[in-house]
Amino acid sequence: MDSQANAVFFDSIAHQWDGWENLPELRRKLALGLGNLNICPSETLLDIGCGTGNIVLGLLGQLSPHGRVVAIDVSSRMIEIARKKIPDSRITWSIANAFQLPLANNSIDRTFCCSVWPHFDDPPAISREIFRVLRSGGFMHIWHFQSRAQINQIHAEAGPAVNKDVLAPATETATVLGQAGFQIMGMLDNEQGYLVTAFKPPQR
Repeated sequence: MDSQANAVFFDSIAHQWDGWENLPELRRKLALGLGNLNICPSETLLDIGCGTGNIVLGLLGQLSPHGRVVAIDVSSRMIEIARKKIPDSRITWSIANAFQLPLANNSIDRTFCCSVWPHFDDPPAISREIFRVLRSGGFMHIWHFQSRAQINQIHAEAGPAVNKDVLAPATETATVLGQAGFQIMGMLDNEQGYLVTAFKPPQR
């Protein structure tokens, strides 16, 4: 799905989004997973496809007053809901797409793509753009809290707006990231969920 179609679709469902989520279970899985990532409390984190801010809430819990979260989404309605829900000065909200991140080179310590990767129709381009904004030694995480099979079934049954948005096997995603210059640090692709973690090596 292209960015314009994404924006229209997710604007239309933004008011229902939190009602569809099992928020206590999401918070539990997020807290457990974030606890294993060794996030420095002063990091600047980027949440691509932030939706109504549920991941942002988890990220803030990992940060000190000196940490920052940049939260972007193509849906202005999702951003509007998230802003109202999380009035925290450590967050910068932005209506933008991942193909043209409104960020300087080497400005982000860590990027999260949670429950958004299948909606990108050009993963290599997204990977290169994330590589650009990450600092040397920075990390990116492509993360889903359900299995790949579950994600793909949900999309297949959701109607024409997203029924062709398929989450590829982690090995294929890792290959795309490697071609963009990342080193793959770990992969999970099973019934427990999906996580690909990549590292931007120091530039020579």
